[in-house]
Formats: sequence, structure tokens, C-alpha cells
Amino acid sequence: MKKFNIRFYENRKIYFTITIALLVLGVIFNVIFGTTLDIQFKGGVMLEYAYSGTIDTSAVESAVESATGQNADVRVYENLADANGNPENSLSISFAGTDSITVEQQEEIANQIAQAYPDANLRIEETSSVDRTVGTTFFAKCLVAVAITFVLLVIYIAFRFRKIGGASAGIISIIALLHDVVLVYFTFVVFRMPINDNFIAVILTILGYSLNNTIIIYDRIRENRRVLGPKAKTSELVNLSINQTLTRSIYTSLCTFVAIACVYVVGVIYGLSSVTTFALPMMVGILVGCYSSVCITGPLYVMWRNYKDKKKARAV
Repeated sequence: MKKFNIRFYENRKIYFTITIALLVLGVIFNVIFGTTLDIQFKGGVMLEYAYSGTIDTSAVESAVESATGQNADVRVYENLADANGNPENSLSISFAGTDSITVEQQEEIANQIAQAYPDANLRIEETSSVDRTVGTTFFAKCLVAVAITFVLLVIYIAFRFRKIGGASAGIISIIALLHDVVLVYFTFVVFRMPINDNFIAVILTILGYSLNNTIIIYDRIRENRRVLGPKAKTSELVNLSINQTLTRSIYTSLCTFVAIACVYVVGVIYGLSSVTTFALPMMVGILVGCYSSVCITGPLYVMWRNYKDKKKARAV
């Protein structure tokens, strides 16, 4: 196994500069593009069609905009089974934030698509709506779930690593996790993907994945503290611990990244937008999660311990 000797604490300014640059870029993109909430969180109308053959989502989006003057989220699901077990394709058109779509508009949408794809045998299957209040309530509950996750993580780390900082170690890990959450959010913004249930699923997955890397590092810090004794410098202790676990962190992240990348490629090939809008942010989350665990958590921990030691020395 390859041995590293990287001075993570001494290079902290480089890592913090990279993080700040990414956050600034994300804010700029957020100002330019804004945040798009999906129908699940904003309410709206969803039209479900069945069709045969192949349909391009970009062409459908253009047809919908021409018919209604509104932007819509278009998703295609191919080779699904109908009630009789026969394969069929499904087309979903969602209008987030729209109270209703008139019958005339629905007919115009169908006519526009039929003109572009005369052999698609397009037929309406279902029209459904999501109340704005229901969507807002669901979004609030998702945010509460994320907040509860943060609290439980702090409690867990505070108890498990009470000998190396306890609650302080937990709060530092939460800062790193917030770094991951914000960058995953900016991924949705940059690639113009609507915030939907995939966003919540990615966030909760990344929280657990990134925290696992952090816990491995904390566990090694605790072991090395016991071996090297209390007189060992915190910066040397943390550098040693991160270098000892770096190969494991890289291999784990790389294997997971490759697996998710394969899922993303399959989603692109078959036009499964629900898969790609999950896999792409997941790949970004895996990378930034590994980066924050290795390059952010460790230096922040050292900075906090040094502050506490100086404060204790002044008190004496």
C-alpha cells in the first residue's frame, strides 16, 4: 500500500482557497440561473402520455413551449410494462408552479408532438396536479429530515470520539458536510436540474458517505493519540492519521465513483433523466465528500485544537 507524506495542515490555505473559489462560482451561477423547484416541491400539473417509437425530449420541450408559452420538465421512460405486461414508452410533462392546464392547451401539446412524431401513436394516460401547499409542506419536511440527520450525527460523533474533542469534532464534521451539501446544490444549479426528491436522496446519501470517511480519520487520530501520547503536536498527529488512511479513502471513493458513473452512462444512453439527475450529483458529491473529509475536516480540527490549547495556556 502506497505511503503518503502530505502536509495537510500546512497546506490548509490552498484547500480553503479552492473551497472558497468553488463556492463563489456556485453563487455566481445561482444568481445567473436561479433555483428551479420541481413540481413535487412547488406544486403544478403533470401530463402522462404513452407512445411508441422514439421521442427526443428537446423537441418535446420546444413543442410544449410553443403550445403553452411555458417551460416544462420533460422526461421519457422507455420499455416500461403496461397493465397487460406489454412493453410501452411513457412521456411525462411537468409544469411546476402552474395551477392548471386547459383542455385546449393539452390538445395543442398533443397536436404539436403528433406533428413532430406522426408515427408515435401518442395518447394521454393521466393528468394530475400537485397543490402548492402540499408541495411546500413536503419540501419543509425534507429539510427537517436533513436537519435531524445533522443533529444525530453530532451526537454520535460527540459520544464516540469524546476523547479527542467530542462535540467539537462533531461540529467540525458538520461544517465539512455542509460544504458537501452546498456544492451538490450548486451542481443542480449549474446543470439546470430542478430541485426534486433526487436532490434529497443525493444529500442524505452523501451525508452518510462523507461522514464515513471522516469517522475513519477520527478513529485513526484517536488510535495515534493513544500511541504517541498527549505531548504529540496536533498538526503532526492529524497529518499522520490522514496520510495513513488516504489510500483507503481514495480507493473507496474511486470504486464508488466508477460504479455511479456506469449508472450515469446507462441513463444517458437510454434517455433516463430521472437516473442522470441522480447519478451526476452523486458523482460530484463523492468527489467533494472525499475532498472535504481529507482536506477540510483535518485542518479545521487542528485549528480548533490549537485555539483551545492556547486558551487553556492563557488561563493558567
